[in-house]
Amino acid sequence: MPIYIADSAVFIMGKPVDAIYTITVPSVVDELKSSESRLRFDLAREQGLGVEIPSKEALERVAEVSGVSKDHEELSLTDIEVLAKAYDLKEEAVLLTDDYAVQNVASMLGIKVEPVVQKKIKDVLIWQKVCIGCKRKFDSGDICPVCGSPMRKGRKRKL
Repeated sequence: MPIYIADSAVFIMGKPVDAIYTITVPSVVDELKSSESRLRFDLAREQGLGVEIPSKEALERVAEVSGVSKDHEELSLTDIEVLAKAYDLKEEAVLLTDDYAVQNVASMLGIKVEPVVQKKIKDVLIWQKVCIGCKRKFDSGDICPVCGSPMRKGRKRKL
């Protein structure tokens, strides 16, 4: 039986999980705003949901890989911790998340992913920044260093 690593979406959307085989991270609680999602979390805790902190090594690896894909700008602290916990248990873990940036990084880390209610990503992507003014492409930044226009996220390539 796999170990499921639960992102906030599990509790927000009410996905039924076997709490005995499910782990999450402490910061997930901070993302649960509704009383319904907090109730789902509390019930899962009573039924055996584990709440664990990821290792420092896994956090560093997630930071490294999300930097390569350029997803690091999209990831919250909770996203990083959930990815790191799944990386700690990589061989038996299945990450439950709807977040496409989390799925992208998880795929690069070799972590199995199961979406909560959204579709699963089809391709692993590497992102870049594209200037909305002069259309030049850069690896990072919010303002174009050439013309001063804002930049948006754009697909660089598929892996």
